[in-house]
Amino acid sequence: MAYASQKDQIPVFFEDTSIAFASKSDSQLRKTYWLFSLMNQARVVNLGTFFIKIALKLHLPIKNLIRHTIFEQFCGGETISDCQQTISTLAGSGVGTILDYSVEGEDDENSFDATAAEILRTIQKASESKAIPFSVFKITGIASTDLLEKVQRKETLSASESAAFERVRERVEKLCSQAHQLNVRIFIDAEESWVQNVIDDLTYEMMEKYNKEKAIVYNTYQFYRHETLQALKSAYLVARQKGYALGGKLVRGAYMEKERIRAREQEYFNPIHTSKEATDKDYNAAIDFCLENVEHISICLGTHNEYSSQYCTCKMKKLGLKNDDSRIYFAQLLGMSDNISYNLAKVGYNVAKYVPYGPIDSVLPYLIRRAEENTSIAGQSSREYLLVKSEMHRRGVSSL
Repeated sequence: MAYASQKDQIPVFFEDTSIAFASKSDSQLRKTYWLFSLMNQARVVNLGTFFIKIALKLHLPIKNLIRHTIFEQFCGGETISDCQQTISTLAGSGVGTILDYSVEGEDDENSFDATAAEILRTIQKASESKAIPFSVFKITGIASTDLLEKVQRKETLSASESAAFERVRERVEKLCSQAHQLNVRIFIDAEESWVQNVIDDLTYEMMEKYNKEKAIVYNTYQFYRHETLQALKSAYLVARQKGYALGGKLVRGAYMEKERIRAREQEYFNPIHTSKEATDKDYNAAIDFCLENVEHISICLGTHNEYSSQYCTCKMKKLGLKNDDSRIYFAQLLGMSDNISYNLAKVGYNVAKYVPYGPIDSVLPYLIRRAEENTSIAGQSSREYLLVKSEMHRRGVSSL
């Protein structure tokens, strides 16, 4: 009896650059090549971000340069309507869009209200388009970080602080209520450990209220924290006891250095795993747990990790789950890991891209993190660069 080869057992591979970059013209591919070739050099990234910050402070005319390089690569536009071309292009390849209003650095009640109003518009937009399967927001976009820290520490709040936190609850409630009313799934992003507990409390409160029929509200689980796997399992048990569906976005995490520095400075136990291998092990164990309990858990794998993406597809196949099972999604950031996104979509998996948008000045912190992340994550920028280079070679496109 002939046995299937290992390759036959794996539902999807990520090496096909013709699929990954099918939507890019030769000139767009060339521009991407040069951008990642620069981002592959840490010194260039450090100098570039330093001079961009100075130039913007001095009001030098560099916005067009930013707009047509890093902003164009990683953002959909400055407004929701600006993102329509990106939404349509992604949809043409079977990839959904998650509109992510990425304005940062605002910290007053007016800006919190304005951000909440903008997120409501993304929910409305998602309700009108099958190409937009989720909405998303960060609690710190609609709440003071200092206030959240104080609540998490269980300190006594002043009358004005209590009123401010009640307004935070009202904003979260309004967003989740609107998502439920319009049948739009909504992610609540994870943040730093010193505010995450209060974010969890607010999120589970919303889940209990709005996830009775299916997962509408999703919490985000960062598996670079050593207690997250158990926290996920505990959340599942509570959801089962209270009779609601658990929604989970599974990520590795985005605040590693901040967490380590703060733990060292304030002399408390570092919540971050001591090795990447431990993070990977927990992440893949979470995939197993969620898929084995998929009747009551809906998940989105927010990952750029090829192995974990492939691991999930193999587990789905083993359990007899369809590629397009509506309870299982994959997501990557716009402008990154197109080889994962487009190859998954090509064979029928549910895939979406996070599409950040907002005024260039306000989105700049996000863009700088993308540049620094591509430089600091081992092999990330090199991988993107080599994939683009491979596709250029396949097409016979020169770099000049």
